[in-house]
Amino acid sequence: MKKLSLLLLAMASTFALQAQWVDDPMTNTLVANCDPSSAELLVATSPEGGTFVQWASMSSNGWSPKLQYVDYQGYKQWGRDGVHVTTPNLATWSPGYALAATDDGAVVSMFRTADAKHWVVKVNPDGSTPWGTDGMMLFDGEGGGRSELLADKGGGFWALGTDMDNSFLQYVNADGTLMPMITLSIPTKKCTNGKLIPSSDGVFVVYAKQTLQGYTNYNKEICLAKYDKNGEQLLPETLLLELQTIGASYVHYAIPDGLGGAYVYQWHNAIGGAYNTYVTHFDENGTPTITEPNGIPVHSPDPNNFYINAYPTIDPITHDLVMVYRQTEAYSQTQYKLCVNRITMTGEKPWGDGILLLDNGTQHFYGPRIDALELGDGFAVTYHQDVPGANAQTIEAFGLDTDGNMTWSTQICSNPYSKTGTENSTGFHEGQCVVTWVNAQDGGLYGQNLGWDGSMGEVTPLPSLPCNPPTDFDGYGYYHFPNTGAVLSWTAPETLPLHYNLYLDGSNEKDIIEVDAESTSYHIDDLPYEYNIFRLTAVYEDCESDFALTHNGDDYLLILYELSVPEAEDEEILTITGIYNLKGQLVNTKDINELAPGVYAIIGTTGSGKIIVKKVLK
Repeated sequence: MKKLSLLLLAMASTFALQAQWVDDPMTNTLVANCDPSSAELLVATSPEGGTFVQWASMSSNGWSPKLQYVDYQGYKQWGRDGVHVTTPNLATWSPGYALAATDDGAVVSMFRTADAKHWVVKVNPDGSTPWGTDGMMLFDGEGGGRSELLADKGGGFWALGTDMDNSFLQYVNADGTLMPMITLSIPTKKCTNGKLIPSSDGVFVVYAKQTLQGYTNYNKEICLAKYDKNGEQLLPETLLLELQTIGASYVHYAIPDGLGGAYVYQWHNAIGGAYNTYVTHFDENGTPTITEPNGIPVHSPDPNNFYINAYPTIDPITHDLVMVYRQTEAYSQTQYKLCVNRITMTGEKPWGDGILLLDNGTQHFYGPRIDALELGDGFAVTYHQDVPGANAQTIEAFGLDTDGNMTWSTQICSNPYSKTGTENSTGFHEGQCVVTWVNAQDGGLYGQNLGWDGSMGEVTPLPSLPCNPPTDFDGYGYYHFPNTGAVLSWTAPETLPLHYNLYLDGSNEKDIIEVDAESTSYHIDDLPYEYNIFRLTAVYEDCESDFALTHNGDDYLLILYELSVPEAEDEEILTITGIYNLKGQLVNTKDINELAPGVYAIIGTTGSGKIIVKKVLK
């Protein structure tokens, strides 16, 4: 490993000396004092590895949110009871809240005030509120319903709200300055329930267009659009899931795939009369990759069973969607079976109709969650388990390998009392995820860490994180008056990096080109003639790999430039070996007629065997 910024092992040894998280499922860790009726728990992970927890309960200003910050070791940072982040008057009922951790270490909380306005409060790691305890109003006073937040780079974030007829999108910079508001409005339909997916140059919004059908059902279709911070629409509206008549309460969900696109899913009973969960996907360009207009069902249509209450995670190696869900018989819905299935970006289901993980008979379980382990070697499932004959639950967890086989089991909380769980999960970060809940019997917000191997308390250090280099580094060069050029290729490592670093002079000190993670080739034109040694690394979140090896085992590539006929020559290219865009990226075609308008470099061989390059305007 050439470079390593990961301090996990050192951190783990420090934490072991003063770990606050307990390993006793009868006690767990008190995160904050709160009322037994507290609900709507949300969690978010800070860049430092701690956990922000938000819950809502009745206060003097209405049903309002409170926050606590627990560091990686389990120590409370904001006092015994957390902080009450806002003072405006709020409704006495739940209009929906949102929470997001920003990469400057803070957290932002979004909520609806009693006068139907969306407000947001920012809380720094020390508990201070740079925009005041009231925060600030968004969307020029519009909105007043469901809220969504998405953190962006540099401490900024996207906010989305709705007034149940229209949706409103706005970017907020780290210092609190507001960018222009975007309104998603369709005169004849409601445009609501948006989900936000990050993009390198803006944000994707996955939203519903619906009209009321009777008193309880909606004619609903799921659409996609893309916007930048200045309010410009970058992608025309795209249909993801076609029109269905479904229950008004059944909303859709979305989760980023780790490659710039996302999976979108919902469950409904519009197809065949039995509830099922349907999944679709779009890539980083906003293009649907699953062609089935209704999406792929998590289980084959089955009129005798429902497949609902789904919760997703993303396999960090394959970028497949892995989803845990409940199977119950359609007639009375009293059967509790826990299942898991895997769906690819093109709609294949390697596990067929899924894997049965747990058959609980008529014994209830609640809130199943699944989280991928950081190394891509499995998953952890958590859920609340009813105690027979009592209004109480325990909290259970078990591990799965990448084939869906159970590998370990842990009882997170064995103390039998009634519990209210979180709306989402933290996921694994630095070897652990954090589970939180409210004691709905006596009050109190509790939490527990869970290690990648099912341990609690002192976290077992992760094995070495993968930092694999690309392989099969190869290429050729050409002399094309008055400069030189090179075409390079390689095989991607099993785990895709954040990007590649291409060192042009063979060192790590001079010119470096950052190449997209999805690329496995690169064309460089107009190179200084003295650049003929190249090296390539893969850059991950916490490390940079060793240099890629060539077929000869060298950690560098020596390019010998061959004479190329200038473009002014009449000799034509007979065999195209590659077409590259102005970013140096290989275009996935060798047919000029299939190219979109733009400037391209075409490299190929002439009838006399010479390698030449031509720039063309299509």
